[in-house]
Amino acid sequence: MAAKRGDRVAPPGQPGHWEARFATSEAAKGWEELCRVAQSNTWEAWIVLTERPTAPETPTRQHRLKDIYGTRVIGGKALDQWQYEVTAGGRIWFCPDSDRRIVWLTLASTSHPKQTE
Repeated sequence: MAAKRGDRVAPPGQPGHWEARFATSEAAKGWEELCRVAQSNTWEAWIVLTERPTAPETPTRQHRLKDIYGTRVIGGKALDQWQYEVTAGGRIWFCPDSDRRIVWLTLASTSHPKQTE
C-alpha cells in the first residue's frame, strides 16, 4: 500500500533494529485505529517490536501464540507468531523473520481477537 498525500509519515527504521511491516491490509487499518485510541501504548509496542520482538520483558503482555495460531506462512516461509497486548483488549499479532530482521504485523486490533475467544 503506497503512501499518499495526507497519510501519516512512518518513522524510518533505526539502524540495528528490526523493521516493522504490515503482512495484511487489515493489520494496517487496525494499526491506525490503535494509534488513534491508545497512542502511548501503541508507541511502546512499536519500540518493543522493533528492538526486541522475541525477548519479552513482560511475558504476560508479550508471548508466542500456541496451537493453530503459533505459526503463520508469510512469503512462503513459516514463521512463529507472537502477540503483544497493547491495552486490556487491544492486541497486535506479529511474526518476526530473524533472517531479514523484519517484524510482520499480521493483526492489530483495539479489541480482543475473535479467533481466540
